[in-house]
Amino acid sequence: MTPATATLTAPTTAPAPAVQVLGRMGPRYDEILTPEALAFVAELHQRFGGRRHDRLADRMRRRFEIGNGHDPRFRDDTAHIREDAEWRVAGAGPGLEDRRVEITGPTDPKMTINALNSGARVWLADQEDATSPTWKNVIEGQLSLRDAIRGELTFTNDAGKTYEVTAERTPTIVMRPRGWHLSEAHLRFTDRAGREMAASGSLVDFGLYFFHNAQRLIDSGRGPYFYIAKLESSEEAKLWDDVFTFSEQYIGIPHGTIRATVLIETLPAAFEMEEILFELRDHCAGLNAGRWDYIFSIIKNYRGRGARFVLPDRSEVTMTVPFMRAYTELLVKTCHKRGAFAIGGMSAFIPNRRDREVTARAFEKVAADKKREAGDGFDGTWVAHPDLIPTAMAEFDAVLGDRPNQVDRQREDVEVTASDLLDVHIGRPVTAEGVHANVSVAIRYIEAWLRGLGAVAIDNLMEDAATAEISRSQVWQWIHQDRATAEGDLITRDYVEGLITRVLDEAPRRDDDRFDDAATIFRDVALGREFPAFLTLPAYAKFLVDIDETA
Repeated sequence: MTPATATLTAPTTAPAPAVQVLGRMGPRYDEILTPEALAFVAELHQRFGGRRHDRLADRMRRRFEIGNGHDPRFRDDTAHIREDAEWRVAGAGPGLEDRRVEITGPTDPKMTINALNSGARVWLADQEDATSPTWKNVIEGQLSLRDAIRGELTFTNDAGKTYEVTAERTPTIVMRPRGWHLSEAHLRFTDRAGREMAASGSLVDFGLYFFHNAQRLIDSGRGPYFYIAKLESSEEAKLWDDVFTFSEQYIGIPHGTIRATVLIETLPAAFEMEEILFELRDHCAGLNAGRWDYIFSIIKNYRGRGARFVLPDRSEVTMTVPFMRAYTELLVKTCHKRGAFAIGGMSAFIPNRRDREVTARAFEKVAADKKREAGDGFDGTWVAHPDLIPTAMAEFDAVLGDRPNQVDRQREDVEVTASDLLDVHIGRPVTAEGVHANVSVAIRYIEAWLRGLGAVAIDNLMEDAATAEISRSQVWQWIHQDRATAEGDLITRDYVEGLITRVLDEAPRRDDDRFDDAATIFRDVALGREFPAFLTLPAYAKFLVDIDETA
């Protein structure tokens, strides 16, 4: 195969930056990986790739500081931003004024069509935690989005059933690219100095989607909108804002056309909500309470800080525990102070159409979760299953009525301190059932992820990379903090190895399963002496990279 490359004319005699395709080319991949699109992606890397690496280094330093006893705090050097009452964010773009229920999901053709037919107001088209970043998923997800935006998407499954978009009003698409930490090994960037490196998953996902679809979305009366994941600082937000500004100039659309909603799903970001809004203010629509990654971030940052930072069974870490209440109330207050939307998170409970009792419990749990969010002032929420949309919609309709949102509702009654955000004491034990559940969920999720599935129903809960991260990081912390179960068993590597054996014995094995590989990854990220920042990093490098050796 002749590798596809793209160059831009450089203003100097130095070679132009280039992106080379190393992944195997499939049907229609050339419609996404055009020379013009790759030239744009190359220019994004040339301009912003170095700053991305700087921001990732900042993350490592911050984790080291927290691990050594320096708690995060509200920044003194940005106090003037928080104290200035005048500034506001851009707010909703066309089609984002009413976000009361958003459905989330991966971008394969069937899930794309189901989302567009769902009746939700917004679809989070997820190239991040709900997508396993195989090369096939990355590029064919882009094809699904391209076809959907042009009204050309259909899908026929192996049984001959055809899926089509039939809804008169489809949700506004908000695409979520991968976080700054993830690379795209199937594209290689070469800068003007001749240095080669793997591409950034963030810039690839954003760049390909924006280049091919921005003008089409504007023409349809909406716009290029994005969810931004895993941010840890306002400096990272500023980097995204500069990417947006450059990209608008590159294709010739007005400044501020792009709208971004930032997930506050890391502990450091919770201390910089206003600063993040400020840096993105010309492009910002709001913030989202990314609850599962936020819990993971708490564990990751405090994993070695002693017994008082050890959380109990994952099922006990609910949205009503003190640190989660503080985080969500601060988010709503901060958003509405600055004219931004506050979007709630996703309850993991999902219905089972073959089990009425499970379905009834899911509806009950989701209704309670969405009632609390709407009552707290959120302007919208997430669901992971179309059957949950009416339940979530009813709770927000009860509060909003005919209003599209409640951005004008100020939460002046809320006062959240740094100690409130760090109040992780729950007072519940770790149980043998909880340890087993974490091992089981993590291995089963990783197994599905290795087969290309990013959002997986396990034990009537919707699991994605974030919930798997909680599961494995809790196991790591319990071992390293010498925790014992309520039943009296010390949680050691040997104890967990016994559970791994049990999970593998109980697994529905078949010739093409990936359970053995999944167990290998789980051991690496949960039983090792070192703590990998993300389980997806070693798993991707070891099992998902499929380079065309002829490239």
